[in-house]
Amino acid sequence: MTRTFAAAAAPFGRDLDTSFALIGDLVAQARARGASLLALPEAALGGYLADLGEHGVEQVPPQHALPPALDVDGPEVARLARLAGDMVVTAGFCESDGAQRYNTAVAVTGDGVLGVHRKVHQPLGEDNAYAAGDGFRAFDSPIGRLGMLICYDKAFPEAARTLAMDGAEVIVCMSAWPGSRTAAAADLAEDRWTRRFDLFDQARALENQVVWVSANQAGTFGALRFVCSAKIVGPGGDVLATTGVAPGLAVADVDVRGLLDGARRSMAHLRDRRPDAYGVPAGV
Repeated sequence: MTRTFAAAAAPFGRDLDTSFALIGDLVAQARARGASLLALPEAALGGYLADLGEHGVEQVPPQHALPPALDVDGPEVARLARLAGDMVVTAGFCESDGAQRYNTAVAVTGDGVLGVHRKVHQPLGEDNAYAAGDGFRAFDSPIGRLGMLICYDKAFPEAARTLAMDGAEVIVCMSAWPGSRTAAAADLAEDRWTRRFDLFDQARALENQVVWVSANQAGTFGALRFVCSAKIVGPGGDVLATTGVAPGLAVADVDVRGLLDGARRSMAHLRDRRPDAYGVPAGV
């Protein structure tokens, strides 16, 4: 069955009402194009960190330094689910479980929460604001078995591989991925961090032979300038749709089962693994 997937490159800040207005517009655009899945960026509800402390992001007033802490079972996620309706929508937010804050992603439909992922890998000073998640789990959804990652998680092959081994056919990675803050290129299309972002997306899709859906923040926040580059990548590592370094929606029609079967017909990377040969010396 062919389905339409959409991934957003869009700017999200601290004001939740403004964020929900933008989400409503993106949902409407995606629905008008027949989308079954819409991936929104990391920190779509409340914005990303504006201050990474000793790592050089400009200082901001304390009331803006951290996003609002939300509950997976709270009214904001319920509002997101109502907007999603018959679509699967994924989005990132700052989660509070009462004791800790987490950089979290959620997948919803109008029926409620399908899955939750807490970001495991923390770059720069992110661990000053968030506790780390502790695992990667796929879950069933109306578009097939789905896995979620957040930003820096995708730099670690083990993360996506764990989801693929758990049966994920589609992996959504939600990011607030900026351009380089040293030796930055004037044109984001030429920036080395844009290149890394794109390489990770294609490599993770190809090595796991999955459909990869990548959303990212756009615009600026604090001293960060986000690279956009939302995209859909096929299981052969081919980019099916991209926003490039501009805000917008990347939209592609995807026959998930057909693409996966075709990619895995002769060289099936998951089937042909040799775990017995992968021993890693203790402490490495």
